[in-house]
Amino acid sequence: MSRLFVALILAAEVVTLIVLWRVAPGVLVLALSPVVPLTLLVALLLRRALNSAAYMARRLSPEAIAGYRRSRGPAANSPEELSRSIVERAEEIRRGLAESPSEIRVEMCALGYRACANDMITLTHLTNEELPYAGFLRRFKLRRSRKRATDALAAARAALPPGALSATRQEHQ
Repeated sequence: MSRLFVALILAAEVVTLIVLWRVAPGVLVLALSPVVPLTLLVALLLRRALNSAAYMARRLSPEAIAGYRRSRGPAANSPEELSRSIVERAEEIRRGLAESPSEIRVEMCALGYRACANDMITLTHLTNEELPYAGFLRRFKLRRSRKRATDALAAARAALPPGALSATRQEHQ
């Protein structure tokens, strides 16, 4: 917003100088011509001062930090980010089960698969909430991200040995 504001001020100054040059060419326009570069210099110096670490530290408060922490969370993820996370974890599960895995590795992959399945439920919920209000391209992206996650989760499920999801060793005891 400040860039737009500075650009509008500079444009107004240039237009004013051009109009003055047309109406009364001479010394007045030459005397006022340094105003444009001075405005640009002041804007750059002000931006540097306001973006400095010292100024930012003075503006920081415990309330701002606490508010920032509260605003971030798993619910703030977009469906695309959640889909990407599911796909990455599902690929890791498939890679982990590619060679002859130990019993512990199979259990860990089964736990990872369950976490991905839970995230898939969340992804489906987020997508279904967003679809009615989304435009054509957004709907396409949402469906594509959900399809990618579904395909990756199905591939991870196929990589798990039979009976791996029935119960873990801890649940038997």
